[in-house]
Amino acid sequence: MDFKPVVTISWELLFQIINTVILFLVLKKLLFKPVLNIIEKRENMIQDDLATGAKAKNEGIALKKEYEEKVSLAKEEGKEIIKQATSRAEEKSNQIIADAQAEASSLKSKATKEIAQQKEQAIAEIRNDISDIAILAASKVLEEDIDKSKHEDLIQKFIKEVGEAE
Repeated sequence: MDFKPVVTISWELLFQIINTVILFLVLKKLLFKPVLNIIEKRENMIQDDLATGAKAKNEGIALKKEYEEKVSLAKEEGKEIIKQATSRAEEKSNQIIADAQAEASSLKSKATKEIAQQKEQAIAEIRNDISDIAILAASKVLEEDIDKSKHEDLIQKFIKEVGEAE
């Protein structure tokens, strides 16, 4: 058996190697560089997107924290406003009650004074009526006119005595 070499060095092999090298260089120039540029641009774009996403996430976290602080402050302010409104309402209520009590007291005092005045006026009118009746009765009994001033003095004295007896 004769062994034949698997690869024989010939001009054809040399041309195939040169063709392969030329094809590799042409493909590298025309295909690999543009594809690598596209891949590199895509990688840079993804890195930028990741950086933008991380920045947006950090901003979102900061905004969330700020929002939570503002909500907390708003709740505290709301509680304070409610507390102040309640306090003002209680003060207003107390003031209204005090005013109403003062007015009721004033009206009661005024009514008491008015009742006393009307009582005194009624008593005076009754005294005058009694004196007129007494004069009329005395003049009928005596059938003569008594001096009215003397008679009134007598009647006033009588009324005072009757009033003291009561």
